[in-house]
Amino acid sequence: MAKKPASKRPVSKIAKKAAVPAARSRPATGSGAGVEKTAVARKPQAPAPVPRPRPPAVSVAAAAGEAGIPPEIEISRLDEQLVGLLNRRVALYLEKMKGVQTPSRAVFSDLDQQQVWGMIDRVSQGPLTTTELRTIFRPLLSAGRQRIKQTRVAYLGPPFSFTHQAAISRFGESADLVPVSTIATVFEEVNRGHVDFGIVPIENSTDGRIVDTLDMFTRLPLRICGEVLVHVHHNLLARCDRSEISEIYSKPQALSQCRDWLSRNMPHARLIEVTSTSTAAQLARDKPNVAAVASRQAAIQYDVPVVAECIEDNQNNVTRFAVIGDSVAEPTGSDRTAVLLQIPHKPGSLSEALEPFRRNKVNLTWIESFPLRQPAVGYLFFLDFEGHVTEPRIRKTLKDLEALPPDRLEVLGSYPRGESSK
Repeated sequence: MAKKPASKRPVSKIAKKAAVPAARSRPATGSGAGVEKTAVARKPQAPAPVPRPRPPAVSVAAAAGEAGIPPEIEISRLDEQLVGLLNRRVALYLEKMKGVQTPSRAVFSDLDQQQVWGMIDRVSQGPLTTTELRTIFRPLLSAGRQRIKQTRVAYLGPPFSFTHQAAISRFGESADLVPVSTIATVFEEVNRGHVDFGIVPIENSTDGRIVDTLDMFTRLPLRICGEVLVHVHHNLLARCDRSEISEIYSKPQALSQCRDWLSRNMPHARLIEVTSTSTAAQLARDKPNVAAVASRQAAIQYDVPVVAECIEDNQNNVTRFAVIGDSVAEPTGSDRTAVLLQIPHKPGSLSEALEPFRRNKVNLTWIESFPLRQPAVGYLFFLDFEGHVTEPRIRKTLKDLEALPPDRLEVLGSYPRGESSK
């Protein structure tokens, strides 16, 4: 078989050829490797030696190895470069924010983060996954924001609960994350100005609405200014064999989301409700023959082995968390609006209230009802629909609702639609 022309050799082989001892190397002006020949053709008058060809960017480690540079030295060099680039990135962010009129609003905005996520999706070719790259960038973005304004966020604790995970996903580890014991306390901390924002669960794809959250919107004048979607995976944690487990602890929602699996696989164990999955993990660590239904993060934090993973009945189990505060989110083109609606308690009232949505072609994404407190008779409706209050069709829909007229109509906020975090 005929030999391939030297000019068509891969770059990696050329780099290897360049490393041959000088006694075997060819002059730069001769008929050497393709890259050398190309470099000479560009500058035929230059007598200087041809520069060593640059290795392909997609395989730095492999190219370094071929060029005779040990991988550990190249890794050390790259780490030093990364430190400089990360600091430069934050410095440029701070410089950019100097020209912003309302830095506190810009800091809360999710736009920068979404742009970075889009960039990762567009350019990454592995071996790191999108989720891993986001995990790396999230604290970097959070660190920059905190240098503009220290953000305090109350969340339904304790630490390493799913709400804590949602808070980190939205605000990053550098934010001042404050765990509290109840959903009502999250609302109260925000309303009193003790924190800038709160984050609470509002809906689960398996169990539906979170009643305590919806009830607090009827009590305090707070708005929804963001949402976080978390793909919830439950695991069975224990320090003993599954056959030795006599009690299983977790919060009511977690037990409910795993009830079929638990009834089939752990029928001998007693299910006991506690305030959080993190509390359950601590009990599994400290008590004999006890298990917990909790997250993998809780298993790591409390050093309790996972004896069965992903035991949720619905493998697409997603919890939606609401970010509450008094900020107004700017339109992004992919938004939701939430309203609280009370209508007369008579036949046809709900049908009349829904007609403006049909007429203005607004897509309802969620509707929940819950009874008014005694002695009042009737229901409050929580409506979620696509669009932002600044859009003409949404303004028209709300104007039509006001014309009914309703007994109560409150816009709870417009906010960017969340993206599921696995």
